[in-house]
Amino acid sequence: MIYDPFMQRAIDLSREAVETGEGAPFAAVVVKDGMIIGEGINRVAEAYDATAHGEVEAIRDAGRRLGTWDLSGTALYTTCEPCAMCVAAIYWARIDRVYYANTLADAEALGFDIATLEALVKSRPADRATPYEPLMRESAHGVLEDWSRAPTFRSF
Repeated sequence: MIYDPFMQRAIDLSREAVETGEGAPFAAVVVKDGMIIGEGINRVAEAYDATAHGEVEAIRDAGRRLGTWDLSGTALYTTCEPCAMCVAAIYWARIDRVYYANTLADAEALGFDIATLEALVKSRPADRATPYEPLMRESAHGVLEDWSRAPTFRSF
């Protein structure tokens, strides 16, 4: 087994979350230039926030500390392979590399329904269990067009 201090910190955070009851055993750290710049634990139940996964919390913490959403040049260490939502957050944050300990199969073995989520992400809106319906696209699209011409426009 290879020891890594950044992964160990994520594991320590996950254990602490379980022992104190502050969260679920999913934690992550964001590292830049050999320093931890963000930490997070899964606080979905505690924060009443379905998006408060350990990876997302670590990304939010790193962004606040650095004063930017762009985390290029960083690596994320997480105690479990990221779910589809966290993969999207990692992509949008521009994180360069991800290291994980447990696999999604390990999480599924505990009852997490990963397969359904992955199928939903890949499906067309009309085929999803929760109804999705386009509404007022013309009005909303006008705002997108205006923004694309604004001096504050930036493509993410």
